Amino acid sequence: MKNVLITGGAGFIGTNFIYYLNNQDKNLNIVNLDLLTYAGNAENLSNLQSNNYYFVRGDICDHSLVSDLFTQFNIDTVVHFAAESHVDRSIANPLHFMQTNIIGTATLLECALDYWRKEKSLNPELCRFHHISTDEVYGSLKEEDPPFSENTPYAPNSPYAASKAASDHIVRSYYHTFKLPITITNCSNNYGPYQYPEKLIPLIIQNALQGKPLPIYGDGKQIRDWLYVEDHCDAIYRVIKKGTPGETFNIGGNNQPYNIDIVKTICKILDQQLPQSANRPHAQLIQYVTDRPGHDRRYAMNINKIQEQLGWQPRESLESGLHKTVTWYLANLDWINKINKRAEYQEWIKANYKSREVIKK
Repeated sequence: MKNVLITGGAGFIGTNFIYYLNNQDKNLNIVNLDLLTYAGNAENLSNLQSNNYYFVRGDICDHSLVSDLFTQFNIDTVVHFAAESHVDRSIANPLHFMQTNIIGTATLLECALDYWRKEKSLNPELCRFHHISTDEVYGSLKEEDPPFSENTPYAPNSPYAASKAASDHIVRSYYHTFKLPITITNCSNNYGPYQYPEKLIPLIIQNALQGKPLPIYGDGKQIRDWLYVEDHCDAIYRVIKKGTPGETFNIGGNNQPYNIDIVKTICKILDQQLPQSANRPHAQLIQYVTDRPGHDRRYAMNINKIQEQLGWQPRESLESGLHKTVTWYLANLDWINKINKRAEYQEWIKANYKSREVIKK
């Protein structure tokens, strides 16, 4: 790994991975290709201390641009984060997800195959294409069901999940058909610094700070396997360095709280860290609203494979990770306030929540 192309590196997980990667090896050349759509923010990486970081604003669907980047930087590793990833947005605009998540992934694969076939003979010691996917491709679990494993059949239930499932299949096909050295990771719900505040945890933190209602879908008893983003970055790095080409690894945080418990925990942390807040106790702001269509009930990940083969396991407990996350947002209010002032963000929040009826509890 010498010259790495990160797609979507100005987004949440991509940003954290670039910081992580730079800390692992200061000599790496890191090329960040990002279109800077609503959730991308080039300022996320303003604190990166590197002379080998290159930002390129562009679309992963642009074959000519991507091909030129492979040649210009002699790319040997692709870490593919770029994706539309919010289920609510996929319900509002499914075709946009199909374009980015399916066509964009196929474009990257084609460019990697063309370049590495000529320059590296597809030698897995010299090149690697790593694809970031999600647990949502597996569908939904009942509370008594065992966690998803790498052998769980795909059963996506949202346009977002379906588009990611399709991209997983395409990536895997390039390994079996063309011998392109690929690995895939399916991760559970990430949280941590730089997450765009339309997702549950940063949205709750932001609304609580402003004394706004904390919207909880349905009964709030949806279950997710929460993964601190730095733990995810460590897992990705291990898979790229040590994972066998063609293999898939599940990554999870090894915990399964109800969404409502996550929100109540955040409220308690805010109560502790902001004892003078006029909004204490912050839990009084909780408001149950109409659920999203087709909302998956539970996700959970069996992470035995990555533990046994690569020696990885999450370092952060849910409690320690949430404390770190709340602390980061409180220390970076300017970051979240800039997003809050964006017209696009405010329009989305209104469109997504205005029509949701409040449920009396």
